[in-house]
Amino acid sequence: MNSQEILIIHKAVDSLQATAQIKGNWELKGFPSLDGMLSLMFANEVLTYNVEIKGELRNQALPRIYQYNEEFKPFMLVASRISPAIKKQLQAHNVAYLEANGNFYLKESNKMFWIDAHEPLKIEKDNRNRAFTKTGLKVLFEFLQNPTLINQSYRQIAEQTGISIGNITNIIQGLKRENFIVSINKNTLKLTNIELLIKKWADEFTKNLKPTLRIGTFRFLKENDLLAWKDLKLDTTKTVWGGEPAGDLLTNYLHPAEFTIYTDESRNDLIKNYKLIPDEKGNVKVYQKFWKWDNSTQKTAPLLVVYADLMAISDRRCIETAQKIYDEYLQTQL
Repeated sequence: MNSQEILIIHKAVDSLQATAQIKGNWELKGFPSLDGMLSLMFANEVLTYNVEIKGELRNQALPRIYQYNEEFKPFMLVASRISPAIKKQLQAHNVAYLEANGNFYLKESNKMFWIDAHEPLKIEKDNRNRAFTKTGLKVLFEFLQNPTLINQSYRQIAEQTGISIGNITNIIQGLKRENFIVSINKNTLKLTNIELLIKKWADEFTKNLKPTLRIGTFRFLKENDLLAWKDLKLDTTKTVWGGEPAGDLLTNYLHPAEFTIYTDESRNDLIKNYKLIPDEKGNVKVYQKFWKWDNSTQKTAPLLVVYADLMAISDRRCIETAQKIYDEYLQTQL
């Protein structure tokens, strides 16, 4: 556990007692893969739960939470904040949860608690790791595409990524602090904890980098253009599919409801070349490409980007598609 998680669990326990008169006792023990155990006092009854603690819960974490809920019964999730959409998914899987503000869900054979009336609490964050700022995420993306890059000189990394040497130093130090880079010997570094690193990159990309890349929202001019989206002749030197259409092309497991595009083309070119009409209520989301290397043989964005796009969507099929991409492509490449 880190200091942030300790703060979350203590705020959650205090809030639950204040809002529902349910006392809680937190202990750092239990299963090694979880964060600890929480005992709750209901009248004359004490129930103890195996607990996993999260900050703001994201879709990326849900498959692991469902797994914990099956393996470590009785299980409870404690989080600083859970969105309404994710709460519905947790309830559908009968996952007990407690937010830092005292919102609470628990359904068992002889008892039911559901509190959802409190605004999210602001949990002060630890100092920002420079590896997961929007600049750091671009460099980390290049490391994940080409892990040997971390053993080039800082000047070479800076030239390839377009990021200053000073920033490269801070980013690598940040990755070392979280044990995502380890020293093999005096002259050799290696990425480690790859699965966790990919999930963290995907989560931070969605929060910190992707919003800064937004070009606009569009719709197809005609319904037939939407239905025949696979026939659209993209200039793949500049424009590729992300998100749901990329997931469909890669796995044939998904029928897109929302279309994501990454591009270096102008808005006028998008309108002219692909019959896209600006519309804030449209289902085509367009973002600026942030990678510079040639991907022109592919109709899809890099796999890591597609994985992040899909994991950020509150839809079971999208998350399953993201997992397929991870299992079939990402984990074999890294």
